[in-house]
Amino acid sequence: MGVIFYFLLIRPQQKRQKQHQQLMANLKSGDRIVTSSGIHGLISNVKETTFLLKVADNVKIEIDKSAVAGVEKTAEPKSAFPETKPTT
Repeated sequence: MGVIFYFLLIRPQQKRQKQHQQLMANLKSGDRIVTSSGIHGLISNVKETTFLLKVADNVKIEIDKSAVAGVEKTAEPKSAFPETKPTT
């Protein structure tokens, strides 16, 4: 019973926590993030325990690193020459 409990509850939570810690360690100035409260912004400065987050022109707020929910994915620019599949 304890083994089942471990694999269904404890292990997945540990994986999520480890992924979040890696995310926090890899954040740098210029990354677009979303906070846990839903604020979208651009990291302008990284401090020891906080970030300066640019949310609009001339508007920067300081947030705690633990408030980051995720990194926003930006759309990749489309190439002028799209890849074509070779004909067989």
